[in-house]
Amino acid sequence: MTWDPAPLSEVAELFSHVRVPWWIAGGYAIELAVGRAFREHADVDVLLLRRDQLAVQEALPSWEWWAADPPGTLRPWARGELLGDGVDDVWCRPSAAAPWRIQVMLDGADGAEWVSRRHPAVRREIVLLDGVSAEGVPYLAPEVQLFAKAHGTRPKDEQDFAAALPVLDAAQRRWLAEALRTAYGAHPWLGRL
Repeated sequence: MTWDPAPLSEVAELFSHVRVPWWIAGGYAIELAVGRAFREHADVDVLLLRRDQLAVQEALPSWEWWAADPPGTLRPWARGELLGDGVDDVWCRPSAAAPWRIQVMLDGADGAEWVSRRHPAVRREIVLLDGVSAEGVPYLAPEVQLFAKAHGTRPKDEQDFAAALPVLDAAQRRWLAEALRTAYGAHPWLGRL
């Protein structure tokens, strides 16, 4: 399955008319928080709240959308279909002949709170998820993105943590440490926060 990630400017343009919260996520969110590019990316991630999932179809009306059904099978996502709690990712491309361009991740919400799919006790006010780049592109707050990356860390996640750590303020570090303790009890990053 071939990927050719859409540039952030294209993603921002495609989602600019969506009237629900959305954020650039993954490694690009960390780079936006840090203010510079520092590694290669295999894809580009956009996070939406599960309750707002149909905004993907609104933002990309002529594209193909494929739901990643557990344990990792892709299937076409029908227009207007509501994806269940087990489906956390949607792969998007302009046509069947085109490479995948955008991966949309779906997370839960409870009223005004974001709810982590990794551990339902890890929550954050939705308004505190926002980071905004100099170009006006919304991105997921780095402490929240790092929490998502803390599960089964890979070398790129360690690289993202090292790059983001200097830009986290005391409140962001406290939130991340508490979230890591809640979800994992112990985590190698705790000693560096």
